[in-house]
Order: sequence, then C-alpha cells, then structure tokens
Amino acid sequence: MSEIDIRHPHSLPLPQARAAVEQISAKLAQKFDVQCAWNGDVLHFQRSGVDGAIALAGDEVRVTAKLGFLLSAMRGPIEAEIQRVLEKEFSA
Repeated sequence: MSEIDIRHPHSLPLPQARAAVEQISAKLAQKFDVQCAWNGDVLHFQRSGVDGAIALAGDEVRVTAKLGFLLSAMRGPIEAEIQRVLEKEFSA
C-alpha cells in the first residue's frame, strides 16, 4: 500500500476554501465514483483502491490518501494531478 501526503498553502477565507474543496469533491464523485463526506473541516473520500481526506486549516490544505495495490503503481501521476488541482483552486 502506498501513501500520499501533500500540503498546499492557501490564503482563502475558510468558507471559500471549503467551497473550493466542494468543487473538487464533486468532480471526484462524478469522474471516479468516489464517496465523500465532511467531518468538521475534513472531507473524507473513499472508493475501491483509495481512502483519503482533504483537511482544511486557516492557511493550508492537506491531502492524504492510502492507495491500494493497483493504484500504487500510479502514485506519481496521481500526486502530480493533485498538485495541479490544488494550484489551480488555491493559488492567487
């Protein structure tokens, strides 16, 4: 099993950051049939082969995920895509 842990700074007010994560989760759910649920300021997501979370803090977004055997081989491209989306959604 492979793990992803990415931290990305942001300067958005928490409600705007939460809205950005909502947009990201809607795309995940649509494209990859990912189940998402909020617990406080942490959005948990899950589907076969991946279990993770997007945690919001006042100045940082943290994405963590555990990848199953098959997705472990795709860790590099998955991390690159997460970085790209975070840059798009959370950079000025």
